[in-house]
Amino acid sequence: MAGLLLAGTLAGALAPAPAAQAQDTGPRPVGCPAGLPAGAACWTGTDANGAHYAIAIPERWNGGLVVHAHGGPDLDDASDPARSVEDLGRWRVMVDQGYAWAGSSYRRGGYGTRMAAADTENVRRVFVEEFGRPRRTYVHGQSWGGDVAAKVVETYAGKGGPYDGALLTNGVLGGGSRGYDYRVDLRVVYQYYCANLPRPEEPQYPLWQGLRRGSTLTSAGLRARLQECTGYASPPGERTALQQRNLDDILNVTGIPERTLESHLRFSVFTFRDIVHERLGGRNPFSNRGVRYSGSHDDKALNAGVERFSADPAAVRDLSYDSDLTGRVAIPVLTLHATDDPTAFVEHEAAYRDTLRGAGRDRWLVQTFTGEHEHSALSDAEYATSLAALDRWARTGQRPTPRSVAASCPAFDEVYGTGCFYDPGFRPAPYASRVRPRPGGTSWPAMSAAQEQAWSRVPGVGIAP
Repeated sequence: MAGLLLAGTLAGALAPAPAAQAQDTGPRPVGCPAGLPAGAACWTGTDANGAHYAIAIPERWNGGLVVHAHGGPDLDDASDPARSVEDLGRWRVMVDQGYAWAGSSYRRGGYGTRMAAADTENVRRVFVEEFGRPRRTYVHGQSWGGDVAAKVVETYAGKGGPYDGALLTNGVLGGGSRGYDYRVDLRVVYQYYCANLPRPEEPQYPLWQGLRRGSTLTSAGLRARLQECTGYASPPGERTALQQRNLDDILNVTGIPERTLESHLRFSVFTFRDIVHERLGGRNPFSNRGVRYSGSHDDKALNAGVERFSADPAAVRDLSYDSDLTGRVAIPVLTLHATDDPTAFVEHEAAYRDTLRGAGRDRWLVQTFTGEHEHSALSDAEYATSLAALDRWARTGQRPTPRSVAASCPAFDEVYGTGCFYDPGFRPAPYASRVRPRPGGTSWPAMSAAQEQAWSRVPGVGIAP
């Protein structure tokens, strides 16, 4: 270990591997990102599938390992060598707490939860091969990475498996077949009011595609159209009366916060295009049949004029198999979620709770909530608190409570000074209270273990890596 630490100390600044080294599967010592504890050693490399990864080991290693699943999905064609490095810097608190850290950038961009879960498991194996088996191993995922990490738990973390617990933070835990329904609603409601995506004179396409294949629309172009219709980027006093009404109607009907309207619309355009055209062969996994929209200045006109479509059952099956969760959990899972998360609404936790309850596995779940307002990062003191609570649960078998977790946070905040915002009494409302359910879409899990097993025998099922 001393030699490994010395190699990390002597290496240059941490930087992505050049494209010419993409097939180098061995970890190379590099300098650590700024902010990591003094004496930590870092490595980057590429696994056998072409996924870039980053690894860090603190000088005073406690013998534990956190395997990290990042969010997104990013939409680049290839693995992004910078992503795992950036996440190592973002979640350096885990290294500061004495844990080794390993994170994959995944072998490609674009949607694919099982692919991302496999790449997350691969970086754990790389760590074990190079540095030995840790005393304890935990998987962490935030945002879409929460879905990825939950899939790791169900796929690789059976009884006696390599993982001792999971920490899911601000996770997209409703899965793919239902977890994006509010973005489906945004896509059609936006077009009803704005009629500029596509414009009448542009080639037309069904809105479930997100965007037609071959379109050259950019994120900047999308923002310009959103601004044209709603004036969302302008002070209220500078919006026209029509822009303000359009904005009010879109927000009131969809329940999407104004501050994240653009990012949700971007997902419903560009990520939907990736899911439909690149992952599902042009098939439609989305539906809004039977959905009654309300909250606008004229609900009758909206429901009469909004575009309607039904999903292709095979496409739903493939998206569900890839990203829905069965609740088949056999290790401790602790979740942390901001009650005012503007991206992955806190009701995703209700969906996950009901998924594990439906599978008879909710004894393995403890959910905690924080009164924060962000999605991509929470308080360092809370991450440290959550990791300590999960570790204690895994080691002793003593299941924590939201109140006991919250009570232990001030000691960590004395170190980090980032605040403790736990709300031990909070309980999220059902998922259907926030996202309009499709017919038959109120029972959980969305994919049962029996369905998963049956579908696994279908040739080509799911989304290809």
